[in-house]
Amino acid sequence: MLAWRMRRQHLLERATPAGLVDVVARMGGLHAQVMSSVELSLGARVDGLALEDVREALWGQRTLVKLWAMRGTLHVLPARDLGVWLAALGTYRDGWPMYSMHDPLMHELAELVGHALRGRLLTRLELAAEVSRLSGSVAAGESLQGGWGGALKPASFLGRLCFAPSAGQRVRFTHPDTWIGAAPVRPAEDAAMAEIVRRFLGAYGPATPVDLAGWWGATRREATRMLALVEDQVTEVDVEGEPYWMLADQVAKLAATEPSEVVRLLPGFDQWTVCASRRVGPRSRPGPGTPALDPRHRTRIYRLQGWVSPVLLVDGRIEGVWRHERKGRRLLVDVETFRRLPRRTRESIGAETDRLAAFLGGVPELTFTSGCPPDRLLRLSSSGGRQCGVDEER
Repeated sequence: MLAWRMRRQHLLERATPAGLVDVVARMGGLHAQVMSSVELSLGARVDGLALEDVREALWGQRTLVKLWAMRGTLHVLPARDLGVWLAALGTYRDGWPMYSMHDPLMHELAELVGHALRGRLLTRLELAAEVSRLSGSVAAGESLQGGWGGALKPASFLGRLCFAPSAGQRVRFTHPDTWIGAAPVRPAEDAAMAEIVRRFLGAYGPATPVDLAGWWGATRREATRMLALVEDQVTEVDVEGEPYWMLADQVAKLAATEPSEVVRLLPGFDQWTVCASRRVGPRSRPGPGTPALDPRHRTRIYRLQGWVSPVLLVDGRIEGVWRHERKGRRLLVDVETFRRLPRRTRESIGAETDRLAAFLGGVPELTFTSGCPPDRLLRLSSSGGRQCGVDEER
């Protein structure tokens, strides 16, 4: 089951650079709260990819678009599908009181933002000044200057704002129509939502309404209604006594997928981890709707203030966390495993580290930390190594 999800997310067979946008489309967008996560997520899924390929697709060719999307978080989406996404995101007006999407004044502000950005690239301060000028209200412009983009998100949901290349350290915005050169064609809302559900199930299924609700940022009732839009295209499957849903035309392919001993280093905020179920409780256990994570390590992955850690993925299970640091020409990669791993797995981690260094540039240096008693870890660290347990298990 986990192997199937890995296959659908290009974590078994990697794509080629020519398929970069196809990968983003299949994944239902990439979480872009930290832009380096987008680059590393694609690097983990596309062979022969260069950092510049990602930046060129986003800022040069404009085949990718960055905007606030699902759950009010930043995402990178394919420009070719923008109409579908905007039609679906526009439905947030019915269920997002936190962004006052039901408030006519918020819609008026979004229209002002769109008018200010059409044909222009503006920093936040420039945008605020232009909105104040257009509205005759200083307060209207000032409302756009709060942190986390609170007042800008409705404009993004409604298709009036997306990101443009930064000017130095200053973030800039523009109108989506300006960015992609034409107004994206938007289907009817139900048709758009049905396509969004298909995208979700295609990459993250089998899944439950709770999983869909968590990914889209909806209530369970709303997620159930979303699933009903594709009821003739999905089927219920039993997973350890619990009902899950998946696309009917994928059932046979899932059944034919064999487990695969694959190791991957996934960055913070990777879709595999962000989109996985985080349910906890007596019935929570590894399954297709979870990242197969031992509940004891949950807080190591899903941290305070919404931070999601980089993870070591082994055969679909999250088996550790990792970090990297550049020091001169060296790329230092430290992998902290949740248990002692066999030599063949560590060798695969080494290969992934080499691949990461080729992508980021630098000479790789890999170290391990693995289930060490604190006193032993201290001795190892003071001697210049962090290799606890690396030879105990073959």
